[in-house]
Amino acid sequence: MKESNSKHRILILGASGYIGHSIYKELGPYFRTFGTYRTPRKEFEANKQFFQYNVEEDDVYEILEACKPTIIISTLRGDFNAQIIAHQHITEYILDTGTKVIFLSSANAFDAYSKYPSYELDKTLSHSVYGHFKIKIENMLLRLPKKQVAILRLPMVFGVNCPRIQEIKSLISDNEAVEIFPNLIMNVTLDKKVTQQIHYIINRNKYGVFHLGSTDLVHHDEFIKEILAFVSEKKALLKHVFTTNDDRYLAVLPKYNKLPKHLQITSQTVLEELQK
Repeated sequence: MKESNSKHRILILGASGYIGHSIYKELGPYFRTFGTYRTPRKEFEANKQFFQYNVEEDDVYEILEACKPTIIISTLRGDFNAQIIAHQHITEYILDTGTKVIFLSSANAFDAYSKYPSYELDKTLSHSVYGHFKIKIENMLLRLPKKQVAILRLPMVFGVNCPRIQEIKSLISDNEAVEIFPNLIMNVTLDKKVTQQIHYIINRNKYGVFHLGSTDLVHHDEFIKEILAFVSEKKALLKHVFTTNDDRYLAVLPKYNKLPKHLQITSQTVLEELQK
């Protein structure tokens, strides 16, 4: 069913990446959807909705001017400094035009806190370069008018052909060890659930901070072992990595900005989907 809200023009920055492309496939049938790709590939070059964009070399402003989006979805990857400059330009564009931004952030925005899971209104703090970078962009966007910003913090994202599963398969076939973290307590999600959640956020014009992880928590080692049981008949070598002696949380749980029941997910659902 087509939606009445198809007045939106959506630009997905990083639409050739794993999550970006999943979002493009979800939104494309309903909205005027544009995307950027980094490395030339025939399928993107032939698609008039796609623009080549290299965050280190190109100015995002040209693409914004060409697309004139009402919503920008940022799933960019690449050099962190270049991304920060790109998001500064996006911020200026948003202030000038009233465009809305949906930024995909990460549970790593909380990786300095290890004693408990993190909720939407908790203060961000990271010890990692990646987490620090995500926080920097979050803070930049949170200074914009409230109704124009949605920040989506994601835990580990899985999907049938996702990079994580591909990596596990190739490690097993190369007789290399798969790393598991026995002390890490986390939550997880599924690529197609994230895209449905984004679709809902657009349709309902939602804004604010969203934690899009499973409603339950899992131990990293147990969860990965469950995946290993069905991704390969060959027995996997395991490397136990202990970063700390105590249990350490890296989980983003929803508390204030909860989505409807049908858009929530459990870790069991993720495992069931991966086995299909």
